[in-house]
Amino acid sequence: MDVTFSVNGERVSLDVEPRRTLADALREDCGLTGTHLGCEHGVCGACTVLVDGQPARACLMFGVQADGCSVTTVEGLEGEDGELHPLQEAFVEHHGLQCGFCTPGMLMSALHLLDTDPGAGRETIREEMSGNICRCTGYQGIVDAVEAAGAALRGDADGPSSS
Repeated sequence: MDVTFSVNGERVSLDVEPRRTLADALREDCGLTGTHLGCEHGVCGACTVLVDGQPARACLMFGVQADGCSVTTVEGLEGEDGELHPLQEAFVEHHGLQCGFCTPGMLMSALHLLDTDPGAGRETIREEMSGNICRCTGYQGIVDAVEAAGAALRGDADGPSSS
């Protein structure tokens, strides 16, 4: 089936088999391998992308369902000059990653959270990030990173709130 959608701001037209997942279409047809496949059952969150601004598990969504949609992958976080997004910087600074496999999905979930609630406190961050599984970090660095990125995106010179 012919589908046309936007990926990271660029229009893409693909001939996608109806049973092909969005994750496979992004990785194999678009060459965007930042979207990782972990469990392939929608449980781990490694494949999280934003579809029309909402988090979606790309392993559970068919590519044809993206027709007419706007899809943002982790590659879409990159700045115009290749600079890191504040979320990426915060993950590095606060040790929010180790092996990095879950990181793309974590970043996309965190991006949605901070887009909808830029002042999210630690409990909200924990709750909203609970759909993404990390086997390496213990989550504290991830929560610290999301909180710090929120402060940076708000332009808060005092840093994260204490909530």
